[in-house]
Amino acid sequence: MKAGFIQTYPEFGEVQSNLKRASALMEKKSAELWVLPELFSTGYQFHNIDEARNLAESIPDGPVCRALIDWAGLHKTHIIAGLAEIDGESIYNSAVFIGPDGYIGTYRKAHIFDSERAVFEAGELPLKVYDIGTARVGIMICFDWRFPETARSLALQGADIIAHPSNLVLPHCPQAMITRCLENRVYAITADRVGVEDRDLDNPLKFIGQSQIVDPDGNILYRASEDSEEVCVVEIDIEKARNKKINCENDLFSDRRVDLYKLQ
Repeated sequence: MKAGFIQTYPEFGEVQSNLKRASALMEKKSAELWVLPELFSTGYQFHNIDEARNLAESIPDGPVCRALIDWAGLHKTHIIAGLAEIDGESIYNSAVFIGPDGYIGTYRKAHIFDSERAVFEAGELPLKVYDIGTARVGIMICFDWRFPETARSLALQGADIIAHPSNLVLPHCPQAMITRCLENRVYAITADRVGVEDRDLDNPLKFIGQSQIVDPDGNILYRASEDSEEVCVVEIDIEKARNKKINCENDLFSDRRVDLYKLQ
């Protein structure tokens, strides 16, 4: 199947402009699955929870969701996109999963990073794998990468691809995702952003870009630049992710020693 990402430079608070830019990037190529960055439509650095509440939207009825649903239907594709979600009084750093026939599901970021704690609640939805016919897809968001249980839980549920919307500021993730793929023999699509947000002058953030697609053998199929908007689509072989054998004697999952993986 063809799967890809866009790497964007959103302008904080300019939701419609950011949406239009993302759509224009996706128009450049064709894919069966697109992964967009974390908080792609709003930007990242909220001053406070009231600002986040004003920019967040309900899923799947919010305006960005509806636009993505229309786009996916028109282009017969799947989209995973990071959004600020409002649900009652709660604000979540979420990813929406949309297909050609509409809304599929939502994931809420489980591991909240640094200043996000002042704005977002930790996600309480289960880690779930979605079967879209051509592939089984799991979702995690940005800082979730730092906790190997996240990717392992998705892989054990049968994920072929881990979609990873991100706004990365720490330098280690691109290399660490190679290990996540090797640990689980899955594909990972990390969609990051570029640019700087300095709305908090005491804590300006520079995003590292380097969106990438990694295969189950740890090969980087494509890694984007550190500072430019990009669009990438690659052909991936799903059967490669379903073969958990490392060699003729070892199987990555059946060789797990669950009898020993205990705290004494």
